[in-house]
Amino acid sequence: MAPLPWRQRHHTLLQALLSRGPLAEPDFHAIFAAVSDRQPATHQQLFNDTLLKINKDLTYLQFELRACMNQYDGIVYYGVVNNIADEESKLGTKYSVPQIAFYKGLLEAIVQEAGNDGSITSIDALNVRLDNQVIIVDGSQESQSRLPTSIKNFSLSQKEKTLDELIRDRWLSYTSTGKIGLGTRSFLDLRSWFRGNDIPSCMVCNEACIKASSCPNEECNVRIHEYCLRKKFSQRKASRACPGCGTEWPRQDGEADGDDVNEPEEDQAPSANHSSRKRRKRVKAELVEENDNAGPSTAVPRRTSRSMKAEAVEAAQEASSAGASQATRTSKRRKK
Repeated sequence: MAPLPWRQRHHTLLQALLSRGPLAEPDFHAIFAAVSDRQPATHQQLFNDTLLKINKDLTYLQFELRACMNQYDGIVYYGVVNNIADEESKLGTKYSVPQIAFYKGLLEAIVQEAGNDGSITSIDALNVRLDNQVIIVDGSQESQSRLPTSIKNFSLSQKEKTLDELIRDRWLSYTSTGKIGLGTRSFLDLRSWFRGNDIPSCMVCNEACIKASSCPNEECNVRIHEYCLRKKFSQRKASRACPGCGTEWPRQDGEADGDDVNEPEEDQAPSANHSSRKRRKRVKAELVEENDNAGPSTAVPRRTSRSMKAEAVEAAQEASSAGASQATRTSKRRKK
């Protein structure tokens, strides 16, 4: 696929995010590679410049293409967010006033959760009160009677329905333990809200700590995301001292003890046959695509034929070298 013009690339990336919602980093990178014919991993500067150009165009509308880390699975997501939090912007939401009040109550319950799990049970979610989210001008005893009827009459079944909608729209999510936590859209949209409400930040990445680990020293207030911990203490010989108080930080569940845990064994070399099959499939796809793009021209089949021959020769050489390598290893084993 030939690279699209720059404006069309921007439009395609934005359209993908608006139609599909927040995209995981591999999916967003795949779309970028399809429209630009460049891989973000090898053309990082081009990828960053593209996002800067898109955000420059979005500034006029007070929107932003933003990346965030989902703190429950450690995956980076990309999405488009609204940077204005006023009454007019609320008109664009499909949620009613009591539903928004319910979401705010859930948000506060999750971020104020006593542990560091960043989640609450379904029962706790359904018991969230909405009247705490409504601002009453005076604090008189009659304030309860002056709550909006829609707030007072918001039933348990309505809460259950709203909870399902918030999870489906990815404002909330089910965690791996079956509890309810924040969703990807909350992590994307609420960055300024987290900072404005004094949510503790991670000592490593400086982002809000919704799901994090606390320093084992109870007198220390340092909190670090679990994925930041794994990155910070990734090497076996690296110091595991808390950056705040120096206390030794315990290992997390599933954290590797050695340096060579993920190193492949000798017998795990890629199969030459598998490589050849993948190569043939790619050549077929390229042939079909070139024929579709070039029409009835005879020049394209000739070029394709030459490339197929070159691919076949290269695949045969790989198979031969892989076979020789395998025979050498087998011979060594027999001698032993």
